[in-house]
Amino acid sequence: QVQVVESGGGLVQAGGSLRLSCAASGRTFSIAYMGWFRQAPGQEREFVAAISRSGSSTYYANSVKGRFTISRDNAKNTMSLQMNSLKPEDTAVYYCAAAQRWSTDVTRRAEYDYWGQGTQVTVSS
Repeated sequence: QVQVVESGGGLVQAGGSLRLSCAASGRTFSIAYMGWFRQAPGQEREFVAAISRSGSSTYYANSVKGRFTISRDNAKNTMSLQMNSLKPEDTAVYYCAAAQRWSTDVTRRAEYDYWGQGTQVTVSS
């Protein structure tokens, strides 16, 4: 089993920055890749970004490309999401997720085995 816990959410003005963190524990050696998803009120949970086990491969949703940066520190079993130039439409609950098997489509929610409880990000205009 793997446990993941998010932190770092909050309230920020449009154009500002926030950094989310995700701490993994348990059988972390079994994690193939990790990702961030978000869910706004009344909307489906959507893919934001993902990163491979080594950190050499990263993937982003078009809506955040160029503004968000995903990274991981395997020594500390942590993953981060640096969010810059935030927009009101980025407001959502952000979830950390971990997958045990590599997938050709890291944007699919079903590919992830473990999920955190989420952290709220609110961007005011």
